[in-house]
Amino acid sequence: MKQNESSLTSLVSAFGRAYHSKYDTPKIFDDYIAHNLISQEEFSSISKNMINGINFFNRDIGQRFKDDSEEILKWITQVQLSPTPLARSAYCENVLLNEVKLGVKQYVILGAGLDTFCFRHPELKKRLNIFEIDYPATQAFKKKKLNDANFNIPNNLHFVSKDFTTKFSLQDLVDEGFDNKKTFFSLLGVSYYLTKEEITGLINHLFANVPSGSSIVLDYADEKLFEEKGLSNRVENMVKMASASGEPMKSNFTYNEIENMLERSGLLIYEHLSPTKINELFFSNRTDYLSAFETIHFIHAVKK
Repeated sequence: MKQNESSLTSLVSAFGRAYHSKYDTPKIFDDYIAHNLISQEEFSSISKNMINGINFFNRDIGQRFKDDSEEILKWITQVQLSPTPLARSAYCENVLLNEVKLGVKQYVILGAGLDTFCFRHPELKKRLNIFEIDYPATQAFKKKKLNDANFNIPNNLHFVSKDFTTKFSLQDLVDEGFDNKKTFFSLLGVSYYLTKEEITGLINHLFANVPSGSSIVLDYADEKLFEEKGLSNRVENMVKMASASGEPMKSNFTYNEIENMLERSGLLIYEHLSPTKINELFFSNRTDYLSAFETIHFIHAVKK
């Protein structure tokens, strides 16, 4: 990711969460704090850019709702932008909260962006140390956003600046207070943009010195990533947009490949959610445009 673009990526992701919290029913993942980190000007600007880009996403929808910009924004947000971030966040936090009950003491968020978990769960302040890892530019952007919104950074939240394409060392976390305790990691929206070698190296380093029972939730793209068009060409659009932004998608896996990769790092897959299963769990019985993204899977893997 380019340093000067990292804050935009996190901002658009927060926009999707804020839009869902404000407008969508029922909620898949209610990030009711996200809107505090986006100014009205930023929300309006992102909305306008989305609406103006409708012909890229779907010309027919653009024509059908040419006099209804709110419906166009809803369509783009619910079809293209939000499904995967909402479902993976909901899944990850469900697993995390259960893991806390089972003794997890540390939560490491890789590619945290404008994550708000810490502020939505103040009751965990004395039970869970949270480490957010992201690019320096993104973290500086977030700290300014928190300050502008009058959020105080609690003692259990720690920022670790890191470029994931360079060799990862647990020492970066140790320097911020990370300890040899049962740990939960999340790696969401990151794996697609790293090579398989980079992902393998990252997970090896993460789990080299944490206790048995530590675990990770990650999302990954399957072997159809570069072939599948998806609903309204949204998978193809996702790949095109990533490439055009200078951050091309690099990795996809068969289930056996990711299982073997995790096993080499001492991890066993505890739960695997296919797109069909994700749709059943998070998108069933909806009357809007939201549905699980094709080719994207979720995994919860645990260290032996």
